[in-house]
Amino acid sequence: MEQYLEFATHHPWLITAFLVILAALLWHLIADPGGKYNIDPVEATIKINHEQALVLDTRSMKEFSDGHILHAENIPLNALGNQLQKLEKYKQRPIIAVCRSGSRSAAACSVLRKAGFEQVYNLRGGMLAWENAGQPVKRK
Repeated sequence: MEQYLEFATHHPWLITAFLVILAALLWHLIADPGGKYNIDPVEATIKINHEQALVLDTRSMKEFSDGHILHAENIPLNALGNQLQKLEKYKQRPIIAVCRSGSRSAAACSVLRKAGFEQVYNLRGGMLAWENAGQPVKRK
């Protein structure tokens, strides 16, 4: 125990960094907002095929044109707040938000839930996971 205290007194920045990272990890595990709404590509395909889910691609138009999920609607994350009215007609259907890796789409899910959309899901791993799962991608 004495060695731990000596280490802590000689390396306060390391201890501080460790505690910050530990707190962030614990917060993520305990309060993961939307974690239960993450779905993988197989679950997304089922929702698309059987529940007529809308795929909302939150990437930039350039990223979208490089390849996207068939019939996806492209509204970049930075424009989502101003274009929510375009999605009103889909309020009763599931919406699957997609980006490159899953982080921008998670933010989009939060915006949509705050706007009253209840069936909002984040594609875990984004387009990277979609393509790795061998799912179809439309390229322009």
